[in-house]
Amino acid sequence: MDALALEAKNTNGGEAEKKSAPRPRPKPPKKAKRIVYFEVEILDSKTKEKLLLLDKVSIIKPLLILSDPKWYPARQSLRLDPKAKCLRDEEVLQTLPVGTTASFYFSDLGAQVTWGTVFLTECAGPLLIYLMFYFRLPFIYAPKYDFTSSKHWVVHLACMCHSFHYIKRILETLFVHRISHGTMPLRNIFKNCGYYWCFAAWMAYYINHPLYTTPYYGEQQVKAALYLFLFCQVGNFSIHVALRNLKTPGSKVRKIPYPTKNPFTWIFALVSCPNYTYELGSWIGFTVMTQCLPVAFFTAVAFVQMTVWARGKHRSYLKEFRDYPTLRSSILPFIL
Repeated sequence: MDALALEAKNTNGGEAEKKSAPRPRPKPPKKAKRIVYFEVEILDSKTKEKLLLLDKVSIIKPLLILSDPKWYPARQSLRLDPKAKCLRDEEVLQTLPVGTTASFYFSDLGAQVTWGTVFLTECAGPLLIYLMFYFRLPFIYAPKYDFTSSKHWVVHLACMCHSFHYIKRILETLFVHRISHGTMPLRNIFKNCGYYWCFAAWMAYYINHPLYTTPYYGEQQVKAALYLFLFCQVGNFSIHVALRNLKTPGSKVRKIPYPTKNPFTWIFALVSCPNYTYELGSWIGFTVMTQCLPVAFFTAVAFVQMTVWARGKHRSYLKEFRDYPTLRSSILPFIL
């Protein structure tokens, strides 16, 4: 009986203690982050004339299309200084070195065209132009050679490799590439197409010429060059897929590319832009396969241009990422 009374007492005492215990105070609601607004002055980058004055702005690109419909967003360029780099659309005023009253310089980038359109145009042209020479359409060579076929098997192989390269590039543009920059100036499409189309015509004219001579070392030279060409084509495609997987659809956040399980991506350990490295290898293989001087000249020019692009991208990697691997080169391991 005493034990039961003691147990009841302890139970009631415990309940009393629980009732008398102070309740925890509810946490105060989090204060909303304060949004800082700016007064933005838009000046013409050439004349320094005031174009627009906007109040309570928190993003970098105020929609100037409200004042002039021809200035659609893709044509607009805003800079902190007339000679500085164009500011990105996603930049926020709070992160820029400006006061509550900010002045920006506006310039019209001109008519724009999507990057996808440029890529498709510059790749479809060489594909069709080369085939015109391969099938020896009229007015290209002597009339007696119209619609004739070359007697050299390396000519047919070269046509297949050239076509494969540009068909691959077209398919990558449609299904693989995720392009960060939506548009480029319309004038660039003429410059890019002129470069690719003219070189394609020059190469195709000599490779498919009735007097074309086969490579000096014959079948061995052609086969070795073909293996190099195909190896680099697969490598180039693997790099493009790896770069695509770094980005989610619609994202502009850049990440450091690293080697994956695919052996063709292991070159990332030594090179920042292995897609250009493989591209260069493909054209070296095509040069050796055809033993054609215009192809060699195109390969040299392409190497110079790709080196400029690769070095620029390599510098941007080093500037953006403090932990970027220092062992990497731009395009050629340990060399360049």
